[in-house]
This record gives sequence, C-alpha cells and structure tokens, in this order.
Amino acid sequence: MAKVLCFGSMNIDYTYKVRHFVKKGETISADSLRIFSGGKGLNQAIALSRAGAESCLAGCIGEDGLFLLKELEAAGVDTGYVRVLGDVRTGSAVIQNDAEGDNCIILYGGANRAVTREQADIVLAGFQRGDCLVLQNEINEIPYIIRRAHERGMWVVLNPSPMEVSVLDFPLEYVDCFMLNRVESAQLLGIENEPRAAEAELMAALGEKFPAAEIILTLGEEGSAYIGCGETVRQRPYHIKTVDTTAAGDTFTGFFIGGRMRGLSVSEAMDLASKAAALSVTKPGASPSIPTLAEVTEYFS
Repeated sequence: MAKVLCFGSMNIDYTYKVRHFVKKGETISADSLRIFSGGKGLNQAIALSRAGAESCLAGCIGEDGLFLLKELEAAGVDTGYVRVLGDVRTGSAVIQNDAEGDNCIILYGGANRAVTREQADIVLAGFQRGDCLVLQNEINEIPYIIRRAHERGMWVVLNPSPMEVSVLDFPLEYVDCFMLNRVESAQLLGIENEPRAAEAELMAALGEKFPAAEIILTLGEEGSAYIGCGETVRQRPYHIKTVDTTAAGDTFTGFFIGGRMRGLSVSEAMDLASKAAALSVTKPGASPSIPTLAEVTEYFS
C-alpha cells in the first residue's frame, strides 16, 4: 500500500464547555475545561491511520507537547518526521463548545509556524511517486511543500482550513484533490457575501477553475458531494445526536483519503467518510472522538 504523509499542525486543545459563545465585552463562566490533543494535521493523521492507511505525520512541536507523540503512536501513526523544538511552545487552540455541540476556535500557531524548507526536503525525501500528501493551512511553507511534492509525483490533497487570502497565492494548479466546505469554496472562487451559494453552482465553478483536480465539498447536515475524473457523486448525511463537532471535518478527510488509499471506489470512500464523521460528533474532544474503522463498521452494520 502507498504511504500517506500528513504534513501539518499539532496542537494542545483547551476546550471550554459553555452555555453560549462569549460575546464582545462579555465574561461568562465555563461549565468545564478539558485538555485534548488536536491540530488539523494531528487529527487527520490519526483519522487516516484509524481508516486503515499507512499514516505518517510531519511537523513541529515544543517540548510541552511530547505527550502528543505518545497519542499519535498509540493510534498507529509514524511520528518519525516530527521535530521537537526547545525554543518555542507547541501550537494551541482555545475552543468554546456550546450546548448545541457547536464550537468556535482561537488558534495560536506556535511551533506549527516553525517549519523550514530544509525540514520539508528531508521529510519528502522519504516518499515517492504514488504516495499521498495531505495538507491543511495551519503550518508555514505550504507553497514550497506543494511544489516539492508535485515534483516527486505525489498525490497532493489540500484542505485549505483555516481559509485565508494567502491560499489564493498557493500553486493550486499542483493540487490533485481539494477537500472544501461551502464557505471555503466560495472564498476560493472569490464569491463574496455568498456563503450559502448553491451546491450545484459551487461544484460547477470549482470544476471549471480546477479541471484536473478532484473536488470534495462537505455540506454539513446536507451531506457531501464529489466531482472529478469524469464522475459525480452525491453522498447523503448520517444523523446521530451531536455532542461536539470539533473533528468531524478532519475525520471525513482522513476516512475519505484512507478509503481511497485502500482501494475503495469514490462512492464507497464518500459513504465511509460520512459514517465516520457522523460517529465522531457523538464524543467530546478532537482526536479522542475519531472512531476506528472497526467501530464505524460495527455501528452501521
């Protein structure tokens, strides 16, 4: 089986359970505080491994984040490409989780912003044509990593979250697969003030802008959609009582890519990813909520 390299962020998540999100000028009391491992890179690497892929994670942490390596290794992720830095703290996130299970997040980049081109070259030297690279937008040097991975013939997957204007300057022509939500899609297309643009409109415009790429659009409670390789797939959602949505998108990404790497068809991988994402929202936290392939299979059998 080809390997999957997730080059991304690792965070310490401070999750506050609140009745509602804090407003400007307001001070509220949290019902609880729990500390979890997180970061989109870490979450997706764990989801990839739990989906049955040969998952590797590259990135940077501070010495305060060594426990993250233990959690990754326990999930079957190869952490040999992670650098531990002595002069910077691990990235962190402050997460408010409200009574409906929704969340809002403040990120501090920390060590995630300390990736160097030298590190990228050393890491990518361990991968070859046919291997997969999964990227998000929580580390630096992403344009360089995309170019170098493309030169090596890797299958490049980009989940541009959090979406920023700088993403428009990435070498997006080298991206083979985009994982997007509705808002990210509209921003990538330059559609202003239309975060609720119609699915069909978004998919058509994305297909025209990136004709050589596969595109997966996640639509929350409306499911997800795929276009690419002459194929269109519409995936229905699976509804389960929501506790915390923090890692649902990362779970979907990991299980879709993991399924594809195991030889599943697009429709099979979309269905598996939708089931895994639905199951992930039934538990609190980011990486602790990501189910295993066996748990997904058993729950939906």
